Amino acid sequence: MSDYVNKIINQAKQSSYLLAQLTTRQKNNALKNMSKAIMDNREFIIKENEKDIKKAVKNNLKANLIDRLKLTDKRLKEMSVSLKEVSFLPDPVGKVISDYQKSNGIRIKKVRVPLGVVLIVYEARPNVTADCAGLLFKTSNVGILRGGRNAVCSNKAIGLVLKKALKLSGINFPVFFVVEKTDRKIIHELLKADEYIDLVIPRGGESLIRTVVENSRIPVIKHYKGVCHIFVDKSANIRKALKICINAKTQRPSVCNAAETILVHKEIAREFIPALMKEFDSSGVIVRACNQARKIIPQAEKATEEDWFAEYLDLIVAIKIVSNIKAAVKHINTYGSHHTDTIITENKDNAKTFTREIDSACCFVNISTRFSDGFQFGLGAEIGISTDKLHARGPMGLEELTTYKWVATGNGQVRD
Repeated sequence: MSDYVNKIINQAKQSSYLLAQLTTRQKNNALKNMSKAIMDNREFIIKENEKDIKKAVKNNLKANLIDRLKLTDKRLKEMSVSLKEVSFLPDPVGKVISDYQKSNGIRIKKVRVPLGVVLIVYEARPNVTADCAGLLFKTSNVGILRGGRNAVCSNKAIGLVLKKALKLSGINFPVFFVVEKTDRKIIHELLKADEYIDLVIPRGGESLIRTVVENSRIPVIKHYKGVCHIFVDKSANIRKALKICINAKTQRPSVCNAAETILVHKEIAREFIPALMKEFDSSGVIVRACNQARKIIPQAEKATEEDWFAEYLDLIVAIKIVSNIKAAVKHINTYGSHHTDTIITENKDNAKTFTREIDSACCFVNISTRFSDGFQFGLGAEIGISTDKLHARGPMGLEELTTYKWVATGNGQVRD
């Protein structure tokens, strides 16, 4: 293992013991200073981000990747607000999950504790650097943050600003590490450091996540795809459905909670689909439709079997007509990625059926899939989204960044 990686993982392990000693008040004060520092240094951060943008344009990166990479005043404000919001959230560390006494007098508590050292591997989204640093710090976890090579200047700038804020807060040891080397061998070395790192969370495209899973000796929490669906039920309010579908597809198409497939009940298809097509046309969305839907909108492209599995991350959407809610549920459970799926309906029984039978981390009723987000859930921010079923599922906030220990107290008891 290289000296560079050895230094990081050893320092991270030692820092995890020091970080566990900080009080909630100390952490909250530092988070507020980190929040302020983002805005106070926004010109510096944007200037460094522009270096990454210029390089990305020169290297002909796709428009959706450049959109993820770009930092604006609005996005910096969101980062700042997120850090401040985290400071106001309850600290899960030390929370007693259960507390009971056995007949022999031994008192047993189950208590939340930090995971320790968490490695985040992510791509060209520099806001992740601030979000993860804040969430991990609040939960007394040390972060090793390995962003994509396309965002290296941005990540270094954000890391530098946040570290200065931590020092001003009286915290004189490293609580997170921004991996500045872009050599991919560094990731593979970190993924083998299971004696030092307790959890890996990959954030990015499917190929990145699969690479991490295949090469890690450390437990990984992840989601591979965001093939999110909207089912427009026959009882749906048309105006409401149009608004939700347009928002879910076009508000930010390059992210994992954007809608990729829209299923429409056959009884409202002739009324709803042309209106939806008109809205998509005005927004520049390419529509790929099933044969039945193309009888209504013949200008749409023909959908193939691959389209039902597709995560476009672009202004492309698939539309399919289904006969009833059971057919919608079957389609979503067959082709979906168990991320986020929405029903638009005025029928309470159908809403219950949908949320009960859809096997996804997030099941929504009458809202956009874009709300599948830690900040929108009131978690302050999110460390990632999991479609796994063990430990964490859906947007991961503070509690999902803790584990627990058993604390037993007695008065001299011995086992017979």
